Amino acid sequence: MCQRSQRKRIEKLMQDTYGSEAEHLWVKSPDISVFRHPGSRKWYAIIMNVSKNKLGFDEAQMVDVLNVKCSPVMLGSLLSENGFFPAYHMNKSTWISILLDETIPDDTIIPLLDLSYNSVAPKRKKAKKSPEKEV
Repeated sequence: MCQRSQRKRIEKLMQDTYGSEAEHLWVKSPDISVFRHPGSRKWYAIIMNVSKNKLGFDEAQMVDVLNVKCSPVMLGSLLSENGFFPAYHMNKSTWISILLDETIPDDTIIPLLDLSYNSVAPKRKKAKKSPEKEV
């Protein structure tokens, strides 16, 4: 399987499902793809190519990771599974890094993307209650 095929599948999924286009914000880091919620313009996912030693491995091989927002409650259980790491270069209490080397199946990643996407959606304003009329 192509080394970057999971990255490409996940990027296409975000484009097709959420209407998000990859943004490449840094000239010096063209391999970093940022995905924003179209309503709030807040980031819900970042894909980057990092050295495995930045994730705690003893090797320096480059690997793609997906960073998504994650509830602090879920972090502990996810971090106990292979392929999940404290967020690289993001807030480690609200983001998590996921290896995109086929360790984690797409079917496991997709619900986490949904949660991340929904967590940055614009907040709905509560409708004002109309005063009850006396009869």
